[in-house]
Amino acid sequence: MISRSATAEPLRIEIQIENQPQKVLAVLAPNPTAQDFYRHLPLNLTLDDYVGAEKIASLPRRLSTQGSPSAYAGKKGDLTYYAPWGNLAIFYRDSNVGNARGLIYLGKIQQGLELLNKLEGANISIRPAE
Repeated sequence: MISRSATAEPLRIEIQIENQPQKVLAVLAPNPTAQDFYRHLPLNLTLDDYVGAEKIASLPRRLSTQGSPSAYAGKKGDLTYYAPWGNLAIFYRDSNVGNARGLIYLGKIQQGLELLNKLEGANISIRPAE
């Protein structure tokens, strides 16, 4: 018998950047941290650049990390959660530090990643995709 979670539609989100007509679209991973993130949408956040490879934003509250791997190496297009700081991290380049302890994979950007590359201090809203 196939479990309900194996047949469920993937959770999709859209990221709207202030003053941009295009949206960034992503699909979330089927893990408890990504599901917790989705339950707290919509969110309004401010993205800042971090180490020339990712855009980060503080989340209003910490996400569940139960059952998550202890480390992950961010790759271009990854949507992640950095548990030690409680922030969202979107990789627009591959991580140059390898596995980062406390980094949890949330999903993958499927469209519009190039819109994030040059943003600094940009306001965004994240909501379930229509």
